[in-house]
Amino acid sequence: MNTKRVLIIGGPGTGKSTLITALEEKGHVCFHEISREVTAAAQKKGIEQLFLTQPLLFSELLLKGRIQQFKDAESLDRNYAFYDRGIPDVAAYMDYTGDEYPDMFREACKNHTYDVAFMLAPWKEIYEQDNERYESFEQAETIQKFLTTAYESYNYKLIDVPFGTISERITFILHTLKNHE
Repeated sequence: MNTKRVLIIGGPGTGKSTLITALEEKGHVCFHEISREVTAAAQKKGIEQLFLTQPLLFSELLLKGRIQQFKDAESLDRNYAFYDRGIPDVAAYMDYTGDEYPDMFREACKNHTYDVAFMLAPWKEIYEQDNERYESFEQAETIQKFLTTAYESYNYKLIDVPFGTISERITFILHTLKNHE
C-alpha cells in the first residue's frame, strides 16, 4: 500500500494541531508539529526564542525533523498519514523573516512532495498567543500569505478547509480525500 501524505497547513493559530490531535484520536496516523519541541528544548537551554535569535539553526532543526517525518511514512501500511505542517513551511517562514537560507531547503521541498495539502485560514475567534506562539493575529495573516506563496511555488494545489467545528473540518477533509482518489 502506498500511504498518501496529507498536509494540514496554515499560519499560527488556525487550528492545525487541534485537528491533527482529533484525527489521531479517530485512529489516523498523524505527525505532529515539531517547532514547539524545538522551541521548548531551546528554552530549557536558556534560549527563549530560538526562531528569533538563531533563525537558521531553528529552521535547520525543523527541516531535519520534517524530512524524518516524511520518511517515517514510507513504512506505513495505511491509506493516509496526516502532517501538522510540511517541509515547505520552513522555507516560507524564512521568506517571511527575510533570512537567507541554503539551497538544501529548496531541494528538500522539491525532493519530498506530499500528496494533498489542506489549508486552514487564520481564524480570529480561536487565535491565542502563548509561550511558543509569539506572533500577533496580524502577523499570522501575513505568514499565511507566505505559506500560500511557498506551497504554490512548489506546485501544490491548496484545498481551503472551511471554518467550523473540529468534527465538521474532519468530515470535510476525509470526504475530500475520498473524492480525490
